[in-house]
Amino acid sequence: MMFDQALKGRPSWLDLVGTTPRELSVARWHADAAGGDSALLDACAGPTLDVGCGPGRLVAALLSRHVEALGVDVSPEAVRRTTERGGIALRRDVFDLLPGEGLWQHVLLADGNIGIGGDPAALMRRVRQLLRPSGTVVVEVEPPGSGLTVGQARVRAEGFEGQWFPWAWSDAESLPADGFFLMWQRERAGRWFACWEKL
Repeated sequence: MMFDQALKGRPSWLDLVGTTPRELSVARWHADAAGGDSALLDACAGPTLDVGCGPGRLVAALLSRHVEALGVDVSPEAVRRTTERGGIALRRDVFDLLPGEGLWQHVLLADGNIGIGGDPAALMRRVRQLLRPSGTVVVEVEPPGSGLTVGQARVRAEGFEGQWFPWAWSDAESLPADGFFLMWQRERAGRWFACWEKL
């Protein structure tokens, strides 16, 4: 799968055409939730769906807080690692049928996962279908002024170059979020986060 090299703990980079390659935060993904992750966790008080859960640090942290949480990821490696650390995860694409459609109180799009599918507007429409009325989506975004970037990306590790796939980055101001109200955006531990409420 696209991010399996990073999910296995190998130092990895994300190449997005026309931009500077970015080192993926592999160590943070595999560690326990800490630092800026508190902005995500503190925003979740009820049933939470972590889209693109990776190795499951946020799912495990929410469960430790007695918050119902489910991770979904297209990678079997991600699902395996999430369950190994005591979390619950399904191997599923966010655009497939998911448990609790229209009932989730919160959806998380952490670690750049607003880029899934390379179409943030389509992803936000899908998230809106998953949320209950007045539910919220908490997104890790780019710093203010970064704009929206859409293009082809690949994951690269030492001795490995993955296939190209559609991806995107966006700051809060540029994110297409029809049917949502922007509640807040903030910086924590050098990362930026924003929260939208479903209208």
